[in-house]
Amino acid sequence: MTGTQSTPPLFAPLTADEWGDDEYSAFGALLGLPGEKVPRAGSGHPADPLKFDIIGLLARHPKMARRFLSFNGWLLQRGELPLRLRELAVLRVALTRRSAFFWGEHFKVATDGGVPEADIARLAEGNEGFTGADRLVLDATDELISQGRSEETTWQRLTDELGTHQAMELIFVVGTYAMLAMAFDTWRLAPPAGSAPLPELPATSTSQL
Repeated sequence: MTGTQSTPPLFAPLTADEWGDDEYSAFGALLGLPGEKVPRAGSGHPADPLKFDIIGLLARHPKMARRFLSFNGWLLQRGELPLRLRELAVLRVALTRRSAFFWGEHFKVATDGGVPEADIARLAEGNEGFTGADRLVLDATDELISQGRSEETTWQRLTDELGTHQAMELIFVVGTYAMLAMAFDTWRLAPPAGSAPLPELPATSTSQL
C-alpha cells in the first residue's frame, strides 16, 4: 500500500507447516469446499493457500476467518450486484483509501470479469466520465466512504434503479472492503509482484471526499 510497500510487514501469512484442520476449513468456506478437500499448503495447486497472502493472514484467526470468508465469498460469487458495479465500488474504495494491495487484486478481478481497463483508468479522474448505474454506484460509494452513510435521495435512486437487494449489497461491499483495507494497511501487506499500480489522484478528484 502507498507509503508502506518498502516497510517490513507487521504480520506474516501462515507458513506451510502452520496450516492445520481449522485453517483449511476457513479457506474452504471461501472456496465452497470442506476443509479436507482444500489443496494442501505448498502443493503448487492453483488454489494452494500459500499463493494467497490475504488468506494466510486471515487464517491466523481461523474461527473468525471461516465466518468472514463465508460471507465474503457469498458477496463475490453469489451476490446479485453485477460484477461490473461491484468491482467499480471496490476499486473506488481501494483508490480512496490508497490501498495498493486491493487495487492490484481487484484490477485483476475486474478485468478478468470483462471490465475494460479504460473504464478502470477513468476512476482516478472522478465520476464525470461515468453515466447511468456506474455513476450512481460511484456517487453512493463516495458518500458511504466520506459520510458513513448515503443520502436519502441516493438510497432511493439505488433502490429504484438496482432494486433493494443490489442496493443493500452495495453498502456491504463498500463496508467490507473499507474494513479489509484498514486491516491490511495496518499489517502492511504489499501487493503481489506485477500487480497494477495504484494510480495517483488529481488534487480535485471527487475520490478525495
